[in-house]
Amino acid sequence: MISVLYQAADFWVVVKPAGESFHSEAGIGFFQRLCEAFPGVSFYPVHRLDKMTSGLLLVACNKDVARELMNAFSEKIIEKRYLAISSKKPKKKQGTIKGNMAPGRNGQWKLSSEGKMAVTQFHSCFVDGRRAFYIRPRTGRTHQIRVALKSVGAPILGDSRYGGEASDRGYLHAYKLSFKLGDLAYDFSILPSEGAHFSSNVLSVIEEVFCERKLIWPRT
Repeated sequence: MISVLYQAADFWVVVKPAGESFHSEAGIGFFQRLCEAFPGVSFYPVHRLDKMTSGLLLVACNKDVARELMNAFSEKIIEKRYLAISSKKPKKKQGTIKGNMAPGRNGQWKLSSEGKMAVTQFHSCFVDGRRAFYIRPRTGRTHQIRVALKSVGAPILGDSRYGGEASDRGYLHAYKLSFKLGDLAYDFSILPSEGAHFSSNVLSVIEEVFCERKLIWPRT
């Protein structure tokens, strides 16, 4: 079953579960399932989420809107927020992680003196024995958030590829999308529904502490 948060003539907002590839990996991927679940609708991907990542996905319903939304992502017009949990204490509680990213070994990416610039901002708090993160990626590089949190000593819980402690899922969730399309502004958010460590207490603390009205994002 596909969870649909919003439907419009030009785009849909859907919710990808954790642990499922966006495209087919060994069988059928999330985007293929979406197309098969709604055969009367044409879908065009405009961004994607890693296999371990749950949360909001924006899909266009025609080529012109797909082009417009892809350009908006490329030009950093679309605002995104992610939630993450780590079992490790970061080197700093909040700030900006900036550096070039380049391919590493075994499908990993790494901060490097070469490659494309990646900029990630975050706030964090301690809750239920772990560190919760509220993340604002300013760029959209492959594995950007996963590499950024590893670089401050707090790999994401369940992210074995980047040294995270083993868990029931990878604790990274695409929580919020804000953007304009034509003359209309849209703002979508959804809390994670999967994962023992995304408990009701943790989520209530996240909503209270990481309120956009209270947060001051550092300058890049």
